Amino acid sequence: MLDLSNNHFKGPIPSNIFNISTLTFLNLGGNSLSGLLPSYLGNGLPNLKKLWLYGNELTGQIPNSISNASKLIALDLSSNKLTKAIPNVVGNLTSLIDLALDGNELAGLITYTFDKLHSLQRLSLSSNKLQGSIINELCQLKSLSELNLANNMFSGAIPECLGNTSLQKLNFSSNKFFSHIPSSLWSLKDILVLDISSSALSGIISPEVSKLRAITLLNLSRNQISGSIPTTMGRLQALQNLSLAHNKLQGPMPESLSGMISIESIDFSHNYLSGVIPKSLESLHYLKSINLSYNLLEGEIPNGGPFQNFTAQSFIMNKDLCGKSQLQVQPCRRGNKQRTNKVMLVIKCLVPIMVVILVITCIVFLKHNKDDAKYTTKKDLTNFDAPTRISYYELLQGTNRFDEGNLLGSGSFGSVYKVILPNEKIVAVKVFNIDMEEALRSFDIECVAMCNLRHRNLIKIISSCSNDDFKSLIMEFMSNGSLDRWLYSHNYCLDILQRLNIMVDVAAALEYLHHGTPTPIVHCDIKPSNVLLDEDMVAHLSDFGIAKLLGEGQLETYTKTLATVGYMAPEYGSKGVVSFKGDVYSYGIMLMEMFTRKKPTDEMFIEDLCLKDWVSKSIPHSIIDILDINLLCKGNPNISSILQHISSIFELALSCCVELPEARIMMTDVVVSLKKIRSYLHKMLERHH
Repeated sequence: MLDLSNNHFKGPIPSNIFNISTLTFLNLGGNSLSGLLPSYLGNGLPNLKKLWLYGNELTGQIPNSISNASKLIALDLSSNKLTKAIPNVVGNLTSLIDLALDGNELAGLITYTFDKLHSLQRLSLSSNKLQGSIINELCQLKSLSELNLANNMFSGAIPECLGNTSLQKLNFSSNKFFSHIPSSLWSLKDILVLDISSSALSGIISPEVSKLRAITLLNLSRNQISGSIPTTMGRLQALQNLSLAHNKLQGPMPESLSGMISIESIDFSHNYLSGVIPKSLESLHYLKSINLSYNLLEGEIPNGGPFQNFTAQSFIMNKDLCGKSQLQVQPCRRGNKQRTNKVMLVIKCLVPIMVVILVITCIVFLKHNKDDAKYTTKKDLTNFDAPTRISYYELLQGTNRFDEGNLLGSGSFGSVYKVILPNEKIVAVKVFNIDMEEALRSFDIECVAMCNLRHRNLIKIISSCSNDDFKSLIMEFMSNGSLDRWLYSHNYCLDILQRLNIMVDVAAALEYLHHGTPTPIVHCDIKPSNVLLDEDMVAHLSDFGIAKLLGEGQLETYTKTLATVGYMAPEYGSKGVVSFKGDVYSYGIMLMEMFTRKKPTDEMFIEDLCLKDWVSKSIPHSIIDILDINLLCKGNPNISSILQHISSIFELALSCCVELPEARIMMTDVVVSLKKIRSYLHKMLERHH
């Protein structure tokens, strides 16, 4: 046995290690070994049973010689930089019990020879670039108890035959499946962990979910699941973590959920659930967190049991919840207690007096209202959590004049001002130019587009103020201004992770607009000046003045309104075709701009050279020449590792910007890929710090 794991060894693996014929266990994991996996791997190790090379920086492909180590029962090559396809000869390792190849850059399909691995109990291929469909041959592995294919590019349907296996852990999250949830999955009576989140699955949650009696974690979030939460889910007494967030679930929360006696975490956020929060959930003694935000719930928030410890974040953006003031909701109205005769007598005496006062008040109010008719608000759009009326008079009070000193920015259809309301709340007010027909149309579009949208990465519309002479939108004030200012001002500098976080935020907003709303929306004008940053540097997509709403089943529409030159997709600029894929193209251009600090209209792009071609010609070997010089310090020892991740970002941007719209990737895939890159980059920077 030779165990040199979790040290700081560097360089290639010494060749003489593979000549120790008596070795049965070799562990070099958790180091910084680099170079190619030796082509003779396995040739001189006939007795090797366990080979662990995880957590290094090994490159190249898995050599065919691995099949010569025929006695292997455990092979762990995870968290390296291995590329190309999984060789078919892996199927010859018929003694394998544990195979881990996750966290690499393996591509291609799953080899069909896996069906020979009858002893295999754990197969982990997550966080690679594998694609194609899940082969039915995996269902023939009767000993398989753990299957992890998360964070890849698998597509098609999840095989029905998986219901005939003895799986205990199944993770298919963050792939491109587009089918219904196969009914056979509800037959996995031994399953402990089932995660098929972020996979665009549709259909309903079957009442047969109650068959998963042993399950401890169930994650169906970020799909397109509709229908209601089945009452039978309450029978899952072993369940500890449940997430159904970011779906299209409707109807009430079943009272029977109180039967999940072991539950510790519930996330039902970003759905269309209605009705009250069942008071029976107060009996869930182990419940540590609950997220019911962004739904249509109403009524009193329970205040007993675990609900005593929950904060306002668990309940934000619902229809009409009430409860304690610390939960930032309205207090609940209580029924009147039985009045005594004495109280009734007082009321009878006061009523005539109150009527007289009310009549006089109405007369005064109507007179005042008539005098100030020109300032009256005709139209008032409100958000879900805090309906607010703000009058024209309030906007013009004191320091709130729309003058140059309060100007935040201006565009084609109007200007945006910083305004301090009488209650001292700071807001941004977008005032439309009523002399322009396009501006009036833009106002109407923004009202329709934004009134029902709820997402942390979209600018929030607080209210609107509209009369014949004045039209405005009152929005959240973003203290850090626009992304454009941060990119091009010499007073600011965003580091790599900040830029990546912002682009993940924008991608999440677009994913919501395209796939998370009842009426899909195409933004049409994605660019840095339309991305605003709050005090925590969280990005919010704004300006829906030329947005388009797509009808049911509609994939594209047409417009005569042009967007910003340089960001428009080819089919938008030439034919006026508007679709989700146009937003994807604009996002790809902005992603390149983010890391090059070059606008697509920069003066260097003349004749046949454009930003997209400039980036394409520079990857992967000349990235240093196009990267924003503010990002990398000279002499940085991590520069090669950083550039590799930047290369992945540019490749993703280019896949957003291919000429044919149908060949561009979806925003759901962009979000998954960017988060994966961010995770790798964060770990790498953290390790070197």
